[in-house]
Amino acid sequence: MRIMQVMAGAERGGAETAFVDMCLALRDAGISQRIVTRANDLRVPQLREAGLQVDCLPFGGYPDIYTPYKIGRLIRAWKPQIVQTWMSRASWKVPRLKNAHHLSVSRLGGYYDLKYFKSTDYFTAITPDIRDYLIKEGVASDKVVHINNFAETEKIGKAVSKTSLDTPEDAIAVLVLARLHPSKAIDTLIRAAATLPQVHVWVAGEGDLRSELEALASSLGVARRIHFLGWRSDRAALLQACDICVFPSRYEPFGTVFVQAWANHTPVICSRADGPRQFVKNGEDGLLFDIDDVAGLAGSIQTLTDNKDLCASLVDAGYARYENEFTREKTVQAYLDFYADILRRAGITA
Repeated sequence: MRIMQVMAGAERGGAETAFVDMCLALRDAGISQRIVTRANDLRVPQLREAGLQVDCLPFGGYPDIYTPYKIGRLIRAWKPQIVQTWMSRASWKVPRLKNAHHLSVSRLGGYYDLKYFKSTDYFTAITPDIRDYLIKEGVASDKVVHINNFAETEKIGKAVSKTSLDTPEDAIAVLVLARLHPSKAIDTLIRAAATLPQVHVWVAGEGDLRSELEALASSLGVARRIHFLGWRSDRAALLQACDICVFPSRYEPFGTVFVQAWANHTPVICSRADGPRQFVKNGEDGLLFDIDDVAGLAGSIQTLTDNKDLCASLVDAGYARYENEFTREKTVQAYLDFYADILRRAGITA
């Protein structure tokens, strides 16, 4: 089976990380792939170092006719059976080709406008709600399948200690892994931490809001307890070093971080954003709080701080959820089964 993976992508982000993780997972499963993406100093070298062929294209706005032209040329030359697109821009740029013997599959991690998916034959949705949205928008139910993201975290190379991040050993280290964007509601976590003197927050991520969030921490008098770590590639090491992982988003169609917390035996607290509310069972494998509810988040952090038995039960149940639903092997096999099924239906030989 030959799969062409197509993503435009921002400089950094959760979908971009999932894209790389999936490409590497399919490589390890023995699938031949060709990657088409924007130039990027992080993921392009990572993919090439893994032995994958990467073509970099501009993926510009409406005047950019070169990208779809070049993608069409690559498809005709390489002859993939599956062209897998990620998010709307990549799907918009893949042309509908005459006499091309492949299927175009769009992976949706959000509620995108379907006008960008005119060349798409099939969809994969990372949550049940996104699948339902597609069907309500007119996609035939046999053209879309829900497949979970898997929770890939790298093997721990160098351990992380609290003291290495200017955090006392007896402090409660709370980790958030996210872009510094309004939708991620890191300000809600900073405000909650301001009411909890024993809490230090590790903010692992980068973005335009950094200076604003630093100013908020200073204005609340907690700057010494809010640690901005920048973009990190040692997700597992941070998750295993912290006491609690918090996922405070205002808007999040899925959110792989809460599954990564489960995978690393870390208790997790999530907002009731669309993604986590579909998966996290409050009080069983995590705690949920209302979006922008500072007091509710602070109360949940205090609850886990005070109740080690509850922490342990959440960790055990979360890890069981990860093993049963979100492992790399289960997701890869689900994709391969889906690809095989739609190729069979189309009469295309893999």
